[in-house]
Amino acid sequence: MISLNILEISYLIASLTFILGLKMLSHPDSARKGNLLAAAGMGIAVLATLVLYQDFDAGKGLNYGLIFLGLVIGTIIGTIMAKKVQMTAMPQMVSFFNGMGGACAALIAIIEFQHHQHAEITGFDGELLVMLLGLLIGSVSFSGSMIAYGKLEGKIKDKVLPMNQAVNMLLLLTVTGLIAYQMFAGSDPVLFYVLLGVALIYGILFVMPIGGADMPVVISLLNSFTGIAAAFGGFLYDNKAMLTGGILVGSAGTILTILMCKAMNRSLTNVLLGAFGGSTATSSKSGDSDQTVREISISDTAVLLSYSQSVVIVPGYGLAVAQAQHICHELEKLLEEKGVEVNYAIHPVAGRMPGHMNVLLAEADVPYERMQEMEEINPKLANTDVVVVIGANDVVNPAAKNDPASPIYGMPILEVDQAKNVIIMKRGMSSGYAGIENELFFYPKTRMLFGDAKDSLQKLASEVKDV
Repeated sequence: MISLNILEISYLIASLTFILGLKMLSHPDSARKGNLLAAAGMGIAVLATLVLYQDFDAGKGLNYGLIFLGLVIGTIIGTIMAKKVQMTAMPQMVSFFNGMGGACAALIAIIEFQHHQHAEITGFDGELLVMLLGLLIGSVSFSGSMIAYGKLEGKIKDKVLPMNQAVNMLLLLTVTGLIAYQMFAGSDPVLFYVLLGVALIYGILFVMPIGGADMPVVISLLNSFTGIAAAFGGFLYDNKAMLTGGILVGSAGTILTILMCKAMNRSLTNVLLGAFGGSTATSSKSGDSDQTVREISISDTAVLLSYSQSVVIVPGYGLAVAQAQHICHELEKLLEEKGVEVNYAIHPVAGRMPGHMNVLLAEADVPYERMQEMEEINPKLANTDVVVVIGANDVVNPAAKNDPASPIYGMPILEVDQAKNVIIMKRGMSSGYAGIENELFFYPKTRMLFGDAKDSLQKLASEVKDV
């Protein structure tokens, strides 16, 4: 019993580190320490389980051979992936790891169900309900995350199947019916695995039609699903650390999803059913033949920036693709040496996952106080001399304010069109991830600086030095 008490205390310590670590993640200065603290807590929980756990009812220990084999393989794969992944591929890795978490939760439900179906149960079967819900949510999270991974990687295209919403509603009613039937009629192994199959299919069809512009919201939502499924595993094993960790992930993911929907001025239902940002999205103004693009040279850009009083840089996914965050920070420092005030404007859904641009700039040691959120920077843009948009598109598209026919109409944007001058750095005139043409490209105050972002920024930094 002493071992059991020490084990429970270890789980309590681990739970506290999860809570403190999550709190520390709220600020970039403490985020790294918070992550390490939470990881240390998980290490304590794993180590305590290996050393102290025992099935006291059956008098059995653990299968250390399989456990250590899994630990070694998982550690090697995780370390290699973490070291090799580029910042541009971080959303894909988050989706992949999140899917693995959902798969683990589903496997826990499957394994426990095999033991549970032989037990004698009288009255309400709470354990069976937890298993069924864990199987459902974990399976949806797994298959949905794999589709999200494929779409972010460019291997899977947006595809809206005929009557997709009706099919999804039918599948959702089916899984609800399967769970209700087993709760009232008793557990059935065949129906249990039918539920598994239907849940996997639902996860695929659930994510498949959702467009690229909504992908950050979907990743956040799937992350919350995995947390909830993990919490169900904590219920099954009466494991305080697993329960706390799952609740924290589930609640944090849910809150983040709601906040991101609010930032896009859309309901979660609209995100999940609207297929916004799909490949078929177009703006009503995309066919205007009178639109004119005005280009600007590197040297003219350098002069304009050097003699400005205030400059705002808007980072987007294109900055991440070009791996240009470091040279962008160097340009920022060069301008500051000339007395120019430089800030960064961060849209809540810029990039491919929540906080993507914040992480990208933090990697280049950009001071956190220079990263200003949309609500903070928008009132200042009218008095800004130059806004430099690097690879962003949908989050600065004025169609969200001006074009009721646009799919993004009503979405809050960075109002860079209010600035005195706008310079957009892009490879070409392609639309953003939402597949919508940006009318900002054709504004009289807008100048296009075409080319690879990293190459253009390097040349621009050299020119600024000579001004």
